Amino acid sequence: MAEKIVDLANVNIYQGSNLILESVNITVNKGEFVYLVGKTGTGKSSLLKTLYGDLPLTEGEGTVAGYNLRHMDWKKVPFLRRNLGVVFQDFQLLTDRNVNENLKFVLRATGWKDDKLMDEKISDVLDKVGLKSKGFKMPFEMSGGEQQRVDIARALLNSPKLILADEPTGNLDPETSDEIMQLLVRLGRDYGSAIIMATHDYIVIKKFPARMIKTERGRVEDNATISML
Repeated sequence: MAEKIVDLANVNIYQGSNLILESVNITVNKGEFVYLVGKTGTGKSSLLKTLYGDLPLTEGEGTVAGYNLRHMDWKKVPFLRRNLGVVFQDFQLLTDRNVNENLKFVLRATGWKDDKLMDEKISDVLDKVGLKSKGFKMPFEMSGGEQQRVDIARALLNSPKLILADEPTGNLDPETSDEIMQLLVRLGRDYGSAIIMATHDYIVIKKFPARMIKTERGRVEDNATISML
């Protein structure tokens, strides 16, 4: 039986006292690639924030990477996030240090201590995203596509069970978008990581078809189709 990485049942998601999404039922299995689509303001970000512990889950039942979201508190959130990788649209790299130091910063922040092991891990993830020789470069010396690869490498550092990618192709040209998509699909397959990718890019969805979850009018529609968008 497939391992459930995300399992939400009858979940209501709030921002403060505002109900954003109601009766959310989603299961995502190990190694599965899923798109999260929907117009701006329909709850995509709120759903992602719930999955990585930024919004508390108060109604319904939910587990992510084996962690019960109903029993999540500030002490447990870092342990949940060690099992997740988050890829942002705007990279969020530290501009005052090179690629290696960006990645080492994350490892230290998540409890790594041994310099040799950290260097080996950094070399490994940069190799996986095709940047093995670029560790000494500063972010401003790299193209948008290369910076997005660094962002993906950062998401891989703790061998995540789940990668949450928030518009990872949003600022990239079509050719670079294709390269990033091929990389994400391959990493999901090689690592067995589940990937949930929020996107507005329907050209990407047509080229790389996968299951779609859609947010609309306070609800989540599973197995949406392009014709519904």
